Amino acid sequence: MFRHLRPLRRFCLEQIRPHGFHYSRALSGAEAVHALRPFYFAVHPDFFGQHPKEREVNENSLKRLSVYLENLQKPGFKSLKPTQLIFYVRETDQDPSDGQESCSSSGFRAIRFTLHTRDLLSTVLYILNSCSLSVEHVQSLNTNVHSQPLREAKRTPDRPIKWDKSYYSFTGFKDPDGDLEQAWRKETTLTSWLHNNGKMAVKKLKNSLPLRKELDRLKEELSNLLQLSDIRWQRSWGVAHRCSQLHSLGRLAQQDLGTLQKAKGCTLIFTDRSGVSAVGHVMLGTMDVHHHWTKLFERLPSYFDLRRKLVLLENQISGLLGGIQVVYIEELQPLLTLEEYYSLLDVFYNRLLKSRVPFHPQSLRGLQMTLNSDRYAPSLHELGHFNIPTLCDPENLQWFILTRAQQARENLKRKEQLEVAEGELIRASASQFALEKLYKEPSVSTRQMVACCERLALRPRPALRGMHLCVSHFYSVLQDGDLYIPWDWKDGDALK
Repeated sequence: MFRHLRPLRRFCLEQIRPHGFHYSRALSGAEAVHALRPFYFAVHPDFFGQHPKEREVNENSLKRLSVYLENLQKPGFKSLKPTQLIFYVRETDQDPSDGQESCSSSGFRAIRFTLHTRDLLSTVLYILNSCSLSVEHVQSLNTNVHSQPLREAKRTPDRPIKWDKSYYSFTGFKDPDGDLEQAWRKETTLTSWLHNNGKMAVKKLKNSLPLRKELDRLKEELSNLLQLSDIRWQRSWGVAHRCSQLHSLGRLAQQDLGTLQKAKGCTLIFTDRSGVSAVGHVMLGTMDVHHHWTKLFERLPSYFDLRRKLVLLENQISGLLGGIQVVYIEELQPLLTLEEYYSLLDVFYNRLLKSRVPFHPQSLRGLQMTLNSDRYAPSLHELGHFNIPTLCDPENLQWFILTRAQQARENLKRKEQLEVAEGELIRASASQFALEKLYKEPSVSTRQMVACCERLALRPRPALRGMHLCVSHFYSVLQDGDLYIPWDWKDGDALK
């Protein structure tokens, strides 16, 4: 009955394909990664060290893109939900294409696009075209692609794409990373970096103190008014930005206090989208209007009901798997809504019920597992929890868990010891260097934080006195004076 729709479907597919490409074979995963190298080079977070917000946006978007590409390669997949992505792309000479933001004074522009493609090749081409990057090199990845002119690929990057070092040696072209690498070599030591940036950080910190006090006041006031457990932020937004968000919430509380007090006892997080997180935190999308926030608070009772069902489902899964605890680790897993996480648990639970793989009751008590939708095989994390794919084969899962249970217990014990050592070192370091605050980014592990603090303690650091120090993966001074240093910082003579 749908036979008459086939010509229309063929027409639509032809419209979304770049002209001049004939799909003769599927692109492999390795070829897709190779084809996207210009894109990765333009958006890689390491190039946004001075812009923490943009860096974090790119990190999160790259994770979601990776999941999308992996799902495309899974055998038997039928369709994927459209995935909206935002990237900050390093500035090019061309004018931004329609629908994209203009270049900022910082040398990059924001690109927004939605992935709705069904194969790797069309996905790669769509990404490159969305970012105004050349797609000509994609032809070399498929020997059966006809070498017709690419109407969609007239634009070229503003600088040569960095490939292997031998390419630049052979052609004589300038390596675009050369200047960047030289700049890093001049700033490879913690001592020299603090010497060059300490005064600027002190000035920014001093200027931010009034706003910091205002932020603390607003946070305490709203927490008490709404009887919240905590107020947090997903991103490293500046103090002024955070104050603005709290002012918006305060105005909404004045208009409809009763509705907002439905969040009593909850943790409130300002993030990219509104909803309730997998662990029950109330998420307020910073781009949403007050009307959307109000609707969310009105629906909180139904979310609380779903949260109770979710906890029950976790307990049922635990009962089928020998008492292993199902946990959701915010720092290590993608940010999921309550509905998304419940759906994952439900799929996994139904698969376990059908298989009825026997586990001795409570034999795995004390162990932990996380559930993931973007993995093919189970794994054991260094922190001691099992990473279990939703569609994992139950029999293979049983063998994997039982053979690694002892190692998991040892990892969990080491984790507990490291967490104790981390807390002691943070307190000791903050006191030793008279720091106003010492903290770390969520992406920095406990082991990395311990190693960083132990090395810091080996010599005095007068430049750190009174500072807000964050252990991260890069050097930076934030707009409010926070000092970011990499956990694996180097000292002594600069690299040569």
